[in-house]
Amino acid sequence: MSKDKSKRSKQKSKSKTTAQVTLKGKLEVTRSGMGYVIIENVEGDVLVRPGDFNTALNGDTVRVKVVKENLRTGKKEGKVTEVVVRKQTEFIGHVQLSTNYAFFIPDTDKPMPDIFIPLTELNGAKNKDRVVARLVKWDKDDKKPVGTIVNVMQPEDENDAAMKELLAQAGFPLFFPDDVMEEAERLPEVLDSAEIKKRRDCRDILTFTIDPADAKDFDDAISIRKLSNGMYEIGVHIADVSYYVLPETELDQEAYKRATSVYLPDRVNPMLPEKISNELCSLRPHEDKFTFSAIFQMDTKGVIKQYWLGKTVIHSDHRYAYEDVQEIIETKKGVNQDEILLLNDIAQRMRKIRFSKGAINFSSTEVRFKLDEKGTPIGVMVKESKESHQLIEEFMLLANRTVAENVAKLKINKKSIPFPYRIHDRPDVEKLTPFIAFALKHGYKFDVSTPQAIAFSFNKMLTEAKGKPEQHVLEQLGIRTMMKAIYTTENIGHYGLGFEHYCHFTSPIRRYPDVLVHRVLESILENKPLVDKKMEEKCKHSSERERAAMECERAGNKYKQVEFLKGHLGEVFEGVVSGVSSFGFWVETVAHKCEGLVSVIGLSDYDDFRLIEGDYSLVGRRSGRTFRMGDRVFIRVVSANLEKRQLDYEWVMDAGSDEEKSQKAKVKNKKGK
Repeated sequence: MSKDKSKRSKQKSKSKTTAQVTLKGKLEVTRSGMGYVIIENVEGDVLVRPGDFNTALNGDTVRVKVVKENLRTGKKEGKVTEVVVRKQTEFIGHVQLSTNYAFFIPDTDKPMPDIFIPLTELNGAKNKDRVVARLVKWDKDDKKPVGTIVNVMQPEDENDAAMKELLAQAGFPLFFPDDVMEEAERLPEVLDSAEIKKRRDCRDILTFTIDPADAKDFDDAISIRKLSNGMYEIGVHIADVSYYVLPETELDQEAYKRATSVYLPDRVNPMLPEKISNELCSLRPHEDKFTFSAIFQMDTKGVIKQYWLGKTVIHSDHRYAYEDVQEIIETKKGVNQDEILLLNDIAQRMRKIRFSKGAINFSSTEVRFKLDEKGTPIGVMVKESKESHQLIEEFMLLANRTVAENVAKLKINKKSIPFPYRIHDRPDVEKLTPFIAFALKHGYKFDVSTPQAIAFSFNKMLTEAKGKPEQHVLEQLGIRTMMKAIYTTENIGHYGLGFEHYCHFTSPIRRYPDVLVHRVLESILENKPLVDKKMEEKCKHSSERERAAMECERAGNKYKQVEFLKGHLGEVFEGVVSGVSSFGFWVETVAHKCEGLVSVIGLSDYDDFRLIEGDYSLVGRRSGRTFRMGDRVFIRVVSANLEKRQLDYEWVMDAGSDEEKSQKAKVKNKKGK
């Protein structure tokens, strides 16, 4: 054989398929129509051509058969053999109606086929109406998917359409299927007397809920009573969702699919139908409810002498909003003041001990929009975590930790029971290095000798920075250095909370992992431990849906920010530099926490700015003028693009013309109002 032939033969073998393997991954479709299947823990995506999608759509989890692989470059090409899970089954778009048939045309920049709508499934939709359509069937042999119209959208309600679009794109169903709703409607409204007898009866103990003023799903309550031995019995009672939502039912499958409720500025997209979330399981005042409880016997210093876990029946005596409890704490007057003040004192002691043991004390603020009847933002409220919030937080943390510790003790054949722990990994020292250097410039030193030392350094810095100009930026950057908390059966503890064992037990109305925790705990208490071999898969799904919900909530808040400042174009506001990049810096307004970009193009009249990464700053080459994270600046709102959810600002020089000074005065007046 000649050298040339031998060379060609080797090259040919390099581009042959190594094996017709089938892999599982997520399909991402580009605007051009090409697809790429991303496989976890496998290097290189699998290219899928448009004709080989086999009914798969963007975001779907699929099985792909690798039909070609270049061993030299590692590039793979394949065909989708199966759609394992659809990311999205509901879409927003328009109806195209003819005499004998109708089609749904989706509003998307990702190529996907039109959906055939039988005339019997239009549900009142007319030609060119904007609607929500559900994909109900798409067999391999069908050229077009078949769907039904589930909602006709009002053309004037732009806000409603925008929020629904965010949810649909994130893969959250907008409506519950009929079979799920029917199953929910069949659930009994009266508590079963035989079931009551099986439970610990806590109905004669003082019990109350503390939630946001506008909450409807109350999934946790606290009870308190003094015992004859001088100790206090404090109960953390959680809605017993698993009593109503049984494994493998339509309700259960839909709850798992969603995995979480999504909280947007003007609505909640619930994990469970309202019949369950707002009625049967909501711990409403003056109603008997089934609960799963963690009951602690402790002294006034919060020292726990013993605890009990199990099923209960409770009766909530009072429903408090956080503001009501805060007023009682501050004035020391109000309904059940003695019990509230004692619980607050115990909670603050537990909080102090938690931080002394290595929990990290990042403070949190929540931005909420004041909306008119059409959902348009007319004001912004910034809420900080106060003692009333911390009271609930500490007792929920205690219950979550206690349940996780209890389950972690149990072994079957020397193996741990599959359980959805909530874990938070230690910080990545490499990721931490630039932050430590930045903190040092402000005079804060870090000890990185152990993970515990890092946590103590964080707390020392946060305490010393409180009230100083750099506080906000250090908190923001510090949070960014942290790993993300996830659900998994591999228990490595929760670094941020400083707990060796932790899980989510306290919110089963809005989080599916809590339902899983209840089921496993109940099986253990009945001495029939549940060994779910698919638990890790369920944990991964729940973590992925949690991330999707968080991104959806951020996008919803961003939309409202843009919508709010659209009415303030040309106005000047005080802000804080919240991020920097080579193309500009972001500013968050002080008054309403709305973030927008100041582009370097807009700064080019002043100087030529360059990014100093280690200092998180933009510096002018000629003037030395610096814009650093945490700096206070004045900005003018120049554009608000709702479609892109984007705000553009213009920097207003600190000291300048009389016009700018009058603008500053206007800002101060606005803040005063």
